[in-house]
Amino acid sequence: MTSSAQQYEVENSAVDRLVGQVKGEVLLPGDPGYEAELAGFNEIARHRPRLIVAAVHPDDVVAAVRFAGERGLAVGVQATGHGIAAPDEHALLISTRRMNTVAVDPLTRIARVEAGAQWHQVIAAAAYHHLAPLNGSSPLVGVVGYTLGGGLGPLGRQYGYAADHVTRFRIVTADGRHRTVTPEADADLFWAVRGGKGNFGVVTDLEFRLVPVRRLYGGGLYFPGELAAPLLRTWRDWTRRVPESMTSSVALLRLPGLPGVAGHPAGRLAVHVRIAFTGPAEEGERLVRPLRAVGAALADTVREMPYTDVADIHQDPTEPLPYHERNIVLRDLDDAALKRLLEVAGPDADCTDPMVEVRQLGGALSRPPAVPNAVGNRDGAFTLSTLSLPGSPDRVLAPLSGWGTGRRYVNFLAGPDTADAAADCYDERTRARLDRLKDHYDPDNLFRRGHALRPEHD
Repeated sequence: MTSSAQQYEVENSAVDRLVGQVKGEVLLPGDPGYEAELAGFNEIARHRPRLIVAAVHPDDVVAAVRFAGERGLAVGVQATGHGIAAPDEHALLISTRRMNTVAVDPLTRIARVEAGAQWHQVIAAAAYHHLAPLNGSSPLVGVVGYTLGGGLGPLGRQYGYAADHVTRFRIVTADGRHRTVTPEADADLFWAVRGGKGNFGVVTDLEFRLVPVRRLYGGGLYFPGELAAPLLRTWRDWTRRVPESMTSSVALLRLPGLPGVAGHPAGRLAVHVRIAFTGPAEEGERLVRPLRAVGAALADTVREMPYTDVADIHQDPTEPLPYHERNIVLRDLDDAALKRLLEVAGPDADCTDPMVEVRQLGGALSRPPAVPNAVGNRDGAFTLSTLSLPGSPDRVLAPLSGWGTGRRYVNFLAGPDTADAAADCYDERTRARLDRLKDHYDPDNLFRRGHALRPEHD
């Protein structure tokens, strides 16, 4: 252990004992590898913890949580760093990215993943058996954090949230216990963690059902910004009659470049319709025809594709960058709402957000799962989300709040200005039950980083 331990309140002997208890590494500021271990996808903020436990085994997580609990240190967790909120400055950070084993049982259609696994691993393993997970738009996102926040992806309207399909998980709670949690064992904790994000412990592995999807009719339609108004109106009306097997969204993009679109001026508005349809390609072609008829497309990548190409639908960034991510849930998208959206984010607006997206909900996303969980927003019709440049204020969501449900979706929140937004992600009844269970499972608020139910300053 390096001499950098001298600068901390945590005594050297205790750190040395922790080093002896874990199979992975214990890193302090100034140690080789400390900075590299903190690197995450969203560079809007950066953790500066007192120490890092780079876990390689569940026992490492147990040792780290017990160490933190004995000393009153907050515990943070990072797998990929996509959803960073409150950065760890005086805490213990558990890095889980080395715990990334994925296993698929084709007979039971169950996947088991460790805490640091990413969706591309599960997509590939499931596809071998003609199955698919309920992953998000980016295959580089961590499976566990995404699922604990609900999990809203390209198959959502047909199959619901990823959290709805969890069958079992193992979690280290604030008392240092490594619990196996199922609908029958620790039923309250099973309800709370699926939707309650990381507020109740550190999930070390997760099991969930896969779905029998091998191919999609999917991709993107890119249109010039001048068509934003007729396209949004056509898409809004179209969403009212499409089947649940169709999940879609529309994004207003102001990017340095568009994938597969040559000659489009950098930063100039383009409209991207994202399509994911699980039915026959011929039926998908018929369904998408009204959207294609709006005008001449800059590019059209909608096609029959293997599910392993699902990332082509949204074309999310693949390299780290800094951004705020914010959202509200909309109860409606009437003509007045569309007019307001175009005023603040359309072709004549002074909006600088690289992305403003409206995503359709409904279908299975509106129905309660077979085993209830804490995922909210099942009464919403759409999500409205933004990716904004560092330092950019909210110029889009506040003007649309009159059409909102008053709620947000926790997985579409990132950046320090969203750290206290957990209160906005649940209805009063759900929040009250989460608070009671927080008192029971984490009375000292050990897990108070990220999108915390009780932020550190409370």
